[in-house]
Amino acid sequence: MSRVLDVPRELAEPAERGTLTIGHAVVRKVAQHAADQVPGTTQDGKKGAKAKVGGVDNDVDLALDLALQYPAPVRKVVGVVREKVTEEVERITAYQVRTLAVTVSALLPATAPRVR
Repeated sequence: MSRVLDVPRELAEPAERGTLTIGHAVVRKVAQHAADQVPGTTQDGKKGAKAKVGGVDNDVDLALDLALQYPAPVRKVVGVVREKVTEEVERITAYQVRTLAVTVSALLPATAPRVR
């Protein structure tokens, strides 16, 4: 059992508090998740969007590879993916998305074919 101390604590000066580093693996996961949430995207097999992350300091460069449902308005869906991924990465990680390249690698039917 732990005790809660009711002792008010003053925060250290910002320069003395330390740093927080968010790795590129986290940025990659955030980008992939955001892309997979956009209506019109789909999974290629059991995998959703794939992302690669580069960049330095607070600027990141993203490359996404994803599949879309067929028939889908490709330009419209990709535009929404760009907006959603940029918004989520910047909101959650505080990194600035410098570039975002999107590759549509597959157009997959909404229902699986009956015969393989």
